Amino acid sequence: MKGEGVAKGNAGLRALHPITRMRDWWADAPQWQRYTVYIALIVIALILPAPWIGSFMSPYSDWTNVLVYPIGTYILLAVGLNIVVGHAGMLDLGFVAFFAIGGYTLAYFGTKHGWTFWGTLVMGIVLAAVSGVILGAPTLRLRGDYLAIVTLGFGEIVRITANNTDEIGGARGITNIPHPSPILGMEFLLDAAPYYYLILGAIILVIIFSVRLTKSRVGRAWAAIREDEDAAELMGVPTFKFKLLAFAIGAMIGGLGGGIYASKAVFIQPETFPFILSATILAAVVLGGAGNLPGVILGAFVIGWLPERFRFLAEYRILAFGAVLVLMMAVRPEGLLPSRQRKAELHEGTGGMGTMGAEVPGPDSDSTAEVSQ
Repeated sequence: MKGEGVAKGNAGLRALHPITRMRDWWADAPQWQRYTVYIALIVIALILPAPWIGSFMSPYSDWTNVLVYPIGTYILLAVGLNIVVGHAGMLDLGFVAFFAIGGYTLAYFGTKHGWTFWGTLVMGIVLAAVSGVILGAPTLRLRGDYLAIVTLGFGEIVRITANNTDEIGGARGITNIPHPSPILGMEFLLDAAPYYYLILGAIILVIIFSVRLTKSRVGRAWAAIREDEDAAELMGVPTFKFKLLAFAIGAMIGGLGGGIYASKAVFIQPETFPFILSATILAAVVLGGAGNLPGVILGAFVIGWLPERFRFLAEYRILAFGAVLVLMMAVRPEGLLPSRQRKAELHEGTGGMGTMGAEVPGPDSDSTAEVSQ
């Protein structure tokens, strides 16, 4: 049985050979080639709302609206959650709370006090970051399942509090949320295209910010914490401080996504922010390859796009969507585009999540082979 596992592993490596070659090329690519790829990707993103693309990608829904929500919003939230889950190795099941805080901040201050969109958007980002610190300060000494339970509870507390607070609309929610002022002649009223370019700009800024962070001392500290928090502590890494920083930065990005979504939706209520949304974004991160930014973006795109593409199946589309996800995870348990480091962690028995799955063997680990015998 162990020989069969090795054979399957070798077959998987052969199947991944083109991706491996692409990674090797990218690692050695000169700066001008990298920037050429970046510019090409941005150009593709700019023309993505074109009707001829939408006729195939989303023939049963308005493609531009789908690009804003769920696809664009999922990508933005997944990049934020990837900092917490993929880089720092903490399981967060209440990420929707920061999304809700950003949305409610924009809705409340915009409708009750007449604040402009940009001012309330910044306020929502700040309040989400503060909420992340408030949540993280007493709880980030917990690990694994215990931390997951606490964050899940926090997400539900935010939703229930919104449902029972009349000042922010209660169960009725908030309507007539203000739009941004026109930019470059684009009116943010009934047209989804300006919101697409707005969320695309936010995604690009967040990606640049995330990449710069992960290549810095902060990113190296997160990697050490994810792989072995106790060893990182012994080596002098202030683990609590860096975990709290990851939580705050992830919360900021969640608040940014919530503010943009609320303005586009015009109406929000507590049921707009259910637990299942946190689980969906976490699924996008894991499906794409936690810790690898291109993989996370791809995973969020797939999670957001597939249900719309299967809309012709009516009530069976969620079943088809789930079947595709199960198939993907069976074939690629480490994700669609995992980083080499995270894939190695999975195969060494850390469950692909650092300390989150410390006792869960990976599919090709020795413990799995022993059990199969």
